[in-house]
Amino acid sequence: MAAAQTPREAVGAAADSARRALDGTFAAVSVWERERGRLRVLVNVGELTDGEEPLPEDESYPVHQFPEITEFLHERWASGGEPHAWVETSEGRRTGSGAYRHERVAALRRRGRGSCVVAPVVLHGRAWGELYVARPAGSVVFGRDDADFATVLAAVTAAGLAQTERLEEVRRLAFTDPLTGLGNRRAVDIRLDEALEVHRAHGTVVSLVVCDLNGLKRVNDSLGHAVGDRLLERFGSVLSLCGAMLPGALVARLGGDEFCLLGVGPPADEVVRVADELCRRAAELEMGEGVACGVASTGDPIGPIRSARRLFRLADAAQYRAKAARSAKPVVAGRDGGVDDPVVRLADSAADHPPERRRFRGRRP
Repeated sequence: MAAAQTPREAVGAAADSARRALDGTFAAVSVWERERGRLRVLVNVGELTDGEEPLPEDESYPVHQFPEITEFLHERWASGGEPHAWVETSEGRRTGSGAYRHERVAALRRRGRGSCVVAPVVLHGRAWGELYVARPAGSVVFGRDDADFATVLAAVTAAGLAQTERLEEVRRLAFTDPLTGLGNRRAVDIRLDEALEVHRAHGTVVSLVVCDLNGLKRVNDSLGHAVGDRLLERFGSVLSLCGAMLPGALVARLGGDEFCLLGVGPPADEVVRVADELCRRAAELEMGEGVACGVASTGDPIGPIRSARRLFRLADAAQYRAKAARSAKPVVAGRDGGVDDPVVRLADSAADHPPERRRFRGRRP
């Protein structure tokens, strides 16, 4: 679980490890979705039957069919300790407290399985879901020792889930701008490098829109930084809305009053259309003075893009031209003469200047 890259991979690792540890042929991990009153299966591993998928989109069961899950919060474990696993068999026998559940027995028979062990997973002191391991009909039936072992495995699974949650939170903080909730510069750098690899391999169009929010300094100086932060948040919401018009786009705050939108796949004209919509909506924001917007896309005649740095320089140069001209529309690199476009020449000349003379801020060294 610790080696997994995503929560679903971590759950899958837990299910498969438990299956092997308990000598089962099938295992699943389900989560209790309280708001929907259902157990939703996250992963199935091992020998699957009809209707079972490794990563089901929506395999779920009403919780009233398996009410044991709701008992985890009440008197049985109120005095402390962890819920104990139990065994069900296709013959209706049960190892553990309480009467057998007809639904589980029926499911075993329907799928040709002889027995299962069900272990509650408790996370942060609350019932989170369950670990389920089964053996086929005709094989050795699970016993009390197996239930004891499954209880331990469920506790280990819960510890792994807690660690995964912490790592996910760290990742979220590492790639998220805390004020706007958008991606940050680190997220853009990684995504852009990956996108350009795909572009070089398959010719996929990669487009970068760089925006500079006008009037932020005036707002900060005259109305205070709290009001300036609200303006940044509102523009971030507008950028998010416009970014949603491009499937798979990443929207981010680069820092200060600079934002960007990274599109991978859509044609350059579609990205420019969205950038134009962004400028229009930004101009309507209360307190702000619109946005200066520059676009650079591999779908336009801007010359070879061998690095993320060059695409950033081109988008920066276009944004600089838009700001200098107080343009209400985006300026697009390469659309006024191709590689002889003044924007392209400006970007390329900036690469020859020492860092202290460059016009562009906050970019890669």
